[in-house]
Amino acid sequence: MTRLKALSPEEVTGKTKELFNAVQGKLGSVPNMMRTMGNSPAVLEGYLNFSGALSHGTLGAKTGELLALSISESNSCGYCLAAHTFIGENLAKIDKSVLQAARTGNASDSKTTVALQFAKTLVNKNGLVNDEDVNAVKNAGFSDGEIGEIVAHVALNILTNYFNNTANTEIDFPKVPSLELEINK
Repeated sequence: MTRLKALSPEEVTGKTKELFNAVQGKLGSVPNMMRTMGNSPAVLEGYLNFSGALSHGTLGAKTGELLALSISESNSCGYCLAAHTFIGENLAKIDKSVLQAARTGNASDSKTTVALQFAKTLVNKNGLVNDEDVNAVKNAGFSDGEIGEIVAHVALNILTNYFNNTANTEIDFPKVPSLELEINK
């Protein structure tokens, strides 16, 4: 059962209505996470602005989706795992096996694997990484700006993971089984 209410796009007014209309225009619907964030227009607007800014970064949409999956798996966020698996498959056109590997911090190329592992390290160390952690990303060929973007993707996904885990947001994407359940089959 959800702990925070998802608002109906037909019943909201003011800033929330304006934001829902923008999401509806872009996505064709207002996902439950955003409907729940709409309880605070500041939260929804902050999320949309941060997400929008990162979409123009140099890492690209594919890497962003892979990072989201790696981070969401680290934070056990079923909503985000479902959403980013759906987006990865259907919008970013990423192969299912690549999406699955990203959840464990692995990729088909070594550079992306380093980025995913760094994201997991940031989560596991609560951002308190050391010189060795940062040098590994630099040695893989990431610029300071790209490292900053990886940190920003971690921050954005921690926001959505924690928000959805707190709200117990109803998943409105095809559900994805947790890796723990798959490993213990």
